[in-house]
Amino acid sequence: MLSIDSGSGLANATIQQRLVPVRLFYDFLMEEGLRESNPVGRGRYTPGRRVGGRQRGLVPRLTKLPWIPSEEQWLRILEVARREPVRNHVMLALAYDAALRREELCSLRTDDIDPAHRTLRVRAETTKNRLERVVPYSASTGVLLSGYLAHRSGISRARGPLFLSESRRNHAQPLSLWTWSKVVRRIALEAGVERFSTHTTRHLCLTDLARMGWEVHAIATFAGHRHTDSTLQYIHLSGRDLADKLSRGMEHIHAWRIQTLATANTTLSGTGS
Repeated sequence: MLSIDSGSGLANATIQQRLVPVRLFYDFLMEEGLRESNPVGRGRYTPGRRVGGRQRGLVPRLTKLPWIPSEEQWLRILEVARREPVRNHVMLALAYDAALRREELCSLRTDDIDPAHRTLRVRAETTKNRLERVVPYSASTGVLLSGYLAHRSGISRARGPLFLSESRRNHAQPLSLWTWSKVVRRIALEAGVERFSTHTTRHLCLTDLARMGWEVHAIATFAGHRHTDSTLQYIHLSGRDLADKLSRGMEHIHAWRIQTLATANTTLSGTGS
């Protein structure tokens, strides 16, 4: 059996979850008067304390950067995706273009698409925080989507769920979250990129927007986040990205210092004369 502090076997999040019933049990004992304190402490805000006023819990929470594929890994994913049926190909493209969560993607309906403006509506009831948003998709994805809509008409001409199952058992039924997860898992394994998941495209899109210089508030709106803190957790700038930003910033600062020095020298020369 593994101990909590063994450092192996259990993820940090799993340990946190397993501590909850133990903590609640001791809370119950305290309410019944059988204990005076709870040995399984919880992190809570205490003014005046160190570490930002937050008392640490029994096990510290670890926050890891979301994983995103390298350029080479992404190209391998796309190579496999090109051999997929048009439905799977367009779903992967939309998942990236619009930074869609799995449920948002699978819940799209035919009337959520606006081909004339190349936008799609993400309905509030399908989102994690119940915020509706309208997001664009690229011209290349628009071509794929047109091809899929023509293909879909051969399965069902009825309006409703955009992505339909083509299996014999569930023919023309809405594609399930589980089925899409299996599709993505199969693509990941075939491409040899096992860490690729249904959420990876969302991480990658938001990171790419940051790389292009988008402001964090604009990215938060695009992603459907209420707070920019959530957005910052999704953006994964590599060391090279940060180094490039630092280099560009230092070049600007360097140019500004040279300019101010030149101005100072001119002023001093004028004073001396």
